[in-house]
Amino acid sequence: MAEQSLLHTIDTYRWIGSSEPHLDVPETTSCGRVVIGSYGGHTGAGATKNEDGALVWCAEDGSWEFVLLLDGHNTTQSGQLIQETFENEADTLLPIFNQPVETVFSTLQQQILNLFQAPGFRAACRQVQGETACMISLRKGQFLWWLCIGDCTLYLFHPELAQRKQYALNQRSFYEWIGYVNTFDLPVPCYTTGIRELRTGENRIVMITDGLLEFGSRPFEDPQRLYRLFTPDQAGEIDLQPLVHAALMQIHREQARDSATIVAWTINNPHAAIIASS
Repeated sequence: MAEQSLLHTIDTYRWIGSSEPHLDVPETTSCGRVVIGSYGGHTGAGATKNEDGALVWCAEDGSWEFVLLLDGHNTTQSGQLIQETFENEADTLLPIFNQPVETVFSTLQQQILNLFQAPGFRAACRQVQGETACMISLRKGQFLWWLCIGDCTLYLFHPELAQRKQYALNQRSFYEWIGYVNTFDLPVPCYTTGIRELRTGENRIVMITDGLLEFGSRPFEDPQRLYRLFTPDQAGEIDLQPLVHAALMQIHREQARDSATIVAWTINNPHAAIIASS
């Protein structure tokens, strides 16, 4: 990474589970307005490692948030490779985030696909042990963009959407990876991408690894339960750290073996969302 990298001009957070597994004790922290929660699993149930990871970049003026969420398989080597690749490309990526909203998402998507399809990156993937699911998102203005490889999930919680039972923005896709097994080695790489307009008012963006879904009684496979947890009926500004901690503590109480990571933040959108007449 260049000594004068633009990373010093923004709020940053980087975490990988192999260095801080957070076994038995959930950990929550923040980067700008973004809250990150991680839990490595219950050692009494056999948990011994955490293969999740996250990279969060936030504009100091609150104009955008960029999140990279990782759910590794076998080791964290593939996740570390992706983190390092993005950090090494920070001086290329960060100016993109400052483009007008009309061009930022298409430019960013193409740049990321170029990174993943680069011969050097693909060769490095063949040298790692294991692979990772990967969810990438950028919020800028009143829009949220994402690109997903694998089975991480992105939710957009808002009362208007909940009334129509719309919660998740993507469907989990199994058997997609980046790493030793690599979708970008296919003749046609497989991934999911999309853009959504935020609704008027308070929008809650939540990204999770599958450990939040696949534990015990599996309560959060019902997205309405996640919605109710993250949108409590209370007046005033909501502190997300206790809500993230509560979700991870429920996993701990049910003695989950798998790790779970949550990234959540709130955007108050003053713009009037488009509504078609019925």
